[in-house]
Amino acid sequence: MTSTTSKPRSHWLRFTWHYIEMLITMFAGMILLGLLLGAAGLGFSHERDPELAYLLMAFEMSAGMAAWMRYRGHRWAPTLEMCGAMFAPALPVFPLLWLDVIDGESLMVVAHMAMFPLMLAAMLWRRDEYIGHAH
Repeated sequence: MTSTTSKPRSHWLRFTWHYIEMLITMFAGMILLGLLLGAAGLGFSHERDPELAYLLMAFEMSAGMAAWMRYRGHRWAPTLEMCGAMFAPALPVFPLLWLDVIDGESLMVVAHMAMFPLMLAAMLWRRDEYIGHAH
């Protein structure tokens, strides 16, 4: 393989690895903070308080990702954009919940399905941040 093909390949491998890191830290934050907040009695029920439950979970996932991104040297703007991908899916879905078109469980499913492509879109938007960033 020549250096002209290996360098772009290594950039995209770095990009892919960052996406995987975001998934890992997202779930780690959700699990760890979820356990801590739940133990402190600060959890919300998806059935009783779906909006609050979702927003708290988005915060938990964002905290893990933001901590890891800042540790890895990413700037604040891309860090906050990645966190925004956790909250953004709920905005168009909350009204469906309020109109009884969906329930709290469906909110979680739809929002989570939207998070992954939104994270990818945020990364593609700032491709150089994730391809050329030295970790």
